[in-house]
Amino acid sequence: MVTQARVQIGVVGKPNAGKSTFFAAATLKDVKISPTPFTTIDPNIGIGYVRIDGCPCSEIKCSPRTYAVVDGVCFAPVELIDVAGLVPGAWQGRGLGNQFLDHLRRAPVLIHVVDASGSTDEEGRLVKPGSHDPVSDVYFLEREVDMWMASILRKDWDRVVRQVEFSKRDTAEVLLEKLAGLGIGRAQIERALQEADLSKKPPSRWGEEGLLKFVGLARAYSKPIVIAANKIDIPEGEEGYRRLKEAFPDRIVVPTSAEAELALRRAAARGLIRYKPGDRSFEVVGQLTPQQKAVLDKIATLLEKWGSTGVTKAINTAVFDALKYVAVYPVEDEKKLSDKSGNVLPDLLLVPHTYTARDVAYAIHTELGERFVSAVDARSGRRLAADEPVSNGLIIKILAR
Repeated sequence: MVTQARVQIGVVGKPNAGKSTFFAAATLKDVKISPTPFTTIDPNIGIGYVRIDGCPCSEIKCSPRTYAVVDGVCFAPVELIDVAGLVPGAWQGRGLGNQFLDHLRRAPVLIHVVDASGSTDEEGRLVKPGSHDPVSDVYFLEREVDMWMASILRKDWDRVVRQVEFSKRDTAEVLLEKLAGLGIGRAQIERALQEADLSKKPPSRWGEEGLLKFVGLARAYSKPIVIAANKIDIPEGEEGYRRLKEAFPDRIVVPTSAEAELALRRAAARGLIRYKPGDRSFEVVGQLTPQQKAVLDKIATLLEKWGSTGVTKAINTAVFDALKYVAVYPVEDEKKLSDKSGNVLPDLLLVPHTYTARDVAYAIHTELGERFVSAVDARSGRRLAADEPVSNGLIIKILAR
């Protein structure tokens, strides 16, 4: 069986923006949901799913072990980390913020749940809807993450200077050692240095401005952020979504109603409706009370207008658009598309689009990667070279010594 670790997604935002509701809707895991700042103290960790329409299972009857199939749609598990709400000054420890930020070290992508309705201020306190600018929340959170990362670099900065300027070590190599614990790779560090015009500048001459510019770029490349414009089920939320789109034309902004998704998931779990996460509509199959019918009618109107509640779309966008991952299906028998026990398409891997056939072998098991010879595209029968990038939906057999 494939043993690859799941993709991790950090769910971040200020208190009361709907972050924990988003997490609960995505995972159906019980979490504290309350209009009170710092409802979440310890991070909640749960399993959410990316939705893969048009996967091989829509044509082939498969026997999934590491993912799920519902009505021909594949759902691959990812790990969501719901970090407690961040407030201004979190990087300095305000509200225990630096501890919360520390939980994001390994997450390669973040979903920022923003209260698009502007009904909570920068501290997460309830205010009149539309009175707070959601655009400022995006700037605030990214500054907090940047300042947190900069504070890590500032510790022992004199040592960085000595190693680069006196020991003549490579700047990127020294910074990689300092930032490796944050999940930042060498290529991302080199790109940030280049774009900040610091690759040839001695660290002792960077200054605060240079340091923050480098950190901002390194964070953007290593932890891309998807903006979930939450609370679009109210008029002010729709207006806030438009403002976010205008303010960040080059960023990914997903209109979201976490409350609507949570209501649908719970109704489906109770057998009241038939609904898959990410669906454009639902079917009533159980007896509804007048109150339940009123709520679902309102959600039906929301789905008709927006196409979905946005929760699954935000997760999909984080994995497939921000991270640019692809789904591949490893098999042992390329003729039957099965493992040695006859299970058809038993496993699904989410891997970076830059992964090669050999990388997939290592993702399955280190020993398989070490014994790698070549691979086969099970559908076409074509041999794949070790360094050939894989594609989305590929069914692959690894040939090993």
